[in-house]
Amino acid sequence: MEPELVTDTAPRPAGRTVFTQGWRDVTFLHWAVDPALVAPLLPAGTRPDVLDGATHVGLIPFRMRRIGLLGAPGVPWAGSFAETNVRLYSADGQGRRGVVFRSLDADRLLPVLAARWGAGLPYCWARMRVHRDGDVVTYTSRRRWPGPRGAGGRVAVRVGARLADPGPLAGFLTGRWGLHQTAGGRLAYWPNEHPAWPLHAAELLGCADDLRAAAGFPSVGGPPDSVLFSPGVDVRFGPRLR
Repeated sequence: MEPELVTDTAPRPAGRTVFTQGWRDVTFLHWAVDPALVAPLLPAGTRPDVLDGATHVGLIPFRMRRIGLLGAPGVPWAGSFAETNVRLYSADGQGRRGVVFRSLDADRLLPVLAARWGAGLPYCWARMRVHRDGDVVTYTSRRRWPGPRGAGGRVAVRVGARLADPGPLAGFLTGRWGLHQTAGGRLAYWPNEHPAWPLHAAELLGCADDLRAAAGFPSVGGPPDSVLFSPGVDVRFGPRLR
């Protein structure tokens, strides 16, 4: 089945609320790559999602805000932390577009352990910081556990004007309404819903990281093909689907 249309809001309801999150001060850095590079790293039953013949590797630093469970109010301290993801872009046999996480670094140990052992996601515990000074946002990270210990780096961007029309590539990279993973030996899809992303132009001031290499992409370097910023959205996840 061909992948569903790219949309700026979820194409289907996520179902009853399993947990909520706020994503804030989000920077999207993306590198275009050959789909053959990422295909072996995707869950069985998915394939690389492509635009104009390329798929992408994403490095996404941001602030997580107040994770909440089953509709309860979000937890202010344990549920709020800095995070950086390395992610890929996937489509399954039902046409659902999603992301596949290669790593998720966060600076709160309890959510890391819960996500690794409860949800089967590749979270890592790291020392992290997000600092904003005017229109410049800086993210720093250094992995604690598991290895490779010390993986991380520094990303800094200057936030520009809001984009009235972000364009097809921005929509393709940010309009993602679920994550694919292998759970219990089978393909699973975890749907989400949130408002359309408010996207801003951004200038990359610096990117020195080895998280891409640690996630299996030592050859993905150079200037990113897309740099975007968003002040963020509030997100609701439904039950995990097969």
